[in-house]
Amino acid sequence: MTEIIADESRIDKVVSGIVDFKPGGPDALKKLLLDAAKENKRLRVKLGVDPTSTDLHLGHMVCIQKLQQFQDLGHQAILLIGGFTAQVGDPSGRNSARPPLTSEDVKKNARTYLDQVSRVLDLDKVEIVNNADWFSKFSLTDMLRLAGKVTINQMIAKEAFGKRLDEGNPLFIHEVFYPLLQGYDSVELKADIELGGTDQTFNLMVGRDLQKAYELSQQHIMTMPLLIGLDGVKKMSKTSQNYIALNDSPEDMFGKTMSISDDMILDYYTLCTGALKEEISEVAQRLDQREHFNPRDLKVELAMKIVEIYYSKEDALKAKEHFENLFKKKQIPDDIPEYKLDTEKSITELIVEAGLAASKGEVKRLIQGGGVKFNGEKVADINFKISKELLVSLTDEERVVQVGKKKFLKMV
Repeated sequence: MTEIIADESRIDKVVSGIVDFKPGGPDALKKLLLDAAKENKRLRVKLGVDPTSTDLHLGHMVCIQKLQQFQDLGHQAILLIGGFTAQVGDPSGRNSARPPLTSEDVKKNARTYLDQVSRVLDLDKVEIVNNADWFSKFSLTDMLRLAGKVTINQMIAKEAFGKRLDEGNPLFIHEVFYPLLQGYDSVELKADIELGGTDQTFNLMVGRDLQKAYELSQQHIMTMPLLIGLDGVKKMSKTSQNYIALNDSPEDMFGKTMSISDDMILDYYTLCTGALKEEISEVAQRLDQREHFNPRDLKVELAMKIVEIYYSKEDALKAKEHFENLFKKKQIPDDIPEYKLDTEKSITELIVEAGLAASKGEVKRLIQGGGVKFNGEKVADINFKISKELLVSLTDEERVVQVGKKKFLKMV
């Protein structure tokens, strides 16, 4: 049997960064882990992911890294693939229903998920399950029995549901079933702890309620903050185009990390690097004394750590050198024209208006040929938009549009 580790510094690492732990708060989590080590009791720690797309970003990895920390202590990490629930669609934080996915969509996405999380998790030691394995066998009778464990009153208490009803927006029956299905996963797996973002609190609590209804020990729930994206406003997501993807190149990952505002450095250190409490405290102290040093140095350290997690130390050093060549060594001219952005605009529209290309068709061809860059990175999407919120999160050197080798424009 795997030895359960009682090292307090590693336990503190697990406790670090959490928003809440129910019941009892962070102190209860620390006690639970110390008691488990004394008894050599292996806790079953569950994280559910619905493979709704092919790409993961750093926001997804906040809970994945936390699961790895439990695994590092010797506990059983359970990665649940929502093969069934992804076809239903999680309504958390949504004002409208999610578009449905097919079973094939989910299977394809799940394969890429596992490839990407293997950079952090030792998948040979992870219990990987798919809730389609049990829900695909559910009869209508089984589903009605499950539905009989909760009340409509409980489901409508979910903030997203109540808000939609108050605003007169449609709420579909299958969406009301989602928290019930996610909760039943914890019954099936006999989870001791379930991880999730703060937007998952209601769903995780339903799991506790259902375990009690099935006369099982109730799981603890551990909620993590939602990582704010590069715009400094919204949570990191592909929809908001404010994300750092795991499949980004080391250079892009480094450059995007360097684009975050100084106020976001501590959160990214806490949620993205797996730093110990002492390291996080040191970063906080340095930020409090920022008049004595350039916070940019901290961002370089942060970017190095993030790239090293998903690639290697060598790749991180090369990415740093690339960034310094691009910006610090002034390969971009000092004297370039400025463009005042009054409202959000597509990169295509902006380049034509600024006179850097004769037509939108020319811009499209340039983008397809890799000839347009923003913030030192190639623009791949002809519909990519630049907003005031995005510019706020960037330094002067990073607010640069480059067309070809010799045309530059600084956004202000």
